[in-house]
Amino acid sequence: MNSARNPGPRYAALLRLLRTADRIWNASRVFFGRWELSPSQFNILNLICDTAEGMTQTALSRELLMHRSNVTGLVDRLEIRGLVERRELAGDRRVYRVVLTAVGRRLMSEILPRYYEAAEEVWGEMSTEDAGRLSDELQRIADQAEQVEARYRGRGMDRRRRGRVSE
Repeated sequence: MNSARNPGPRYAALLRLLRTADRIWNASRVFFGRWELSPSQFNILNLICDTAEGMTQTALSRELLMHRSNVTGLVDRLEIRGLVERRELAGDRRVYRVVLTAVGRRLMSEILPRYYEAAEEVWGEMSTEDAGRLSDELQRIADQAEQVEARYRGRGMDRRRRGRVSE
């Protein structure tokens, strides 16, 4: 059994994973900064890039793992820049689909080749086989984290939901 002072190699790996994610996020902030985009704004553009019909803000929030209100603000800023537009969903005026404009498509055609190149650079000398194995392991860890979250929610341990911790 590990003590609180020596939690073990899995804890060290978790910290490394979190720090790696933070470094990748920071690198992406710098990368997308030349186009005056945040990584989250780019993620929205990237999700709707290949869909002529776009996506609803609810679907975007699910894909991006963020609250719908945050997606609304991101879409607002992209819409002001003329990169996306909201289109009413036929038969339901309460629902909008977010679609790329022609300006947004041109921007993505400029960004994506450079983005793919930079993404490859992040992997360095790691083989595609090792990257695939790592991806599988990360998915397994993500699934396990989801189970842990559900268990703690079931015990009422999410204090924000009870209003005791502010965000």
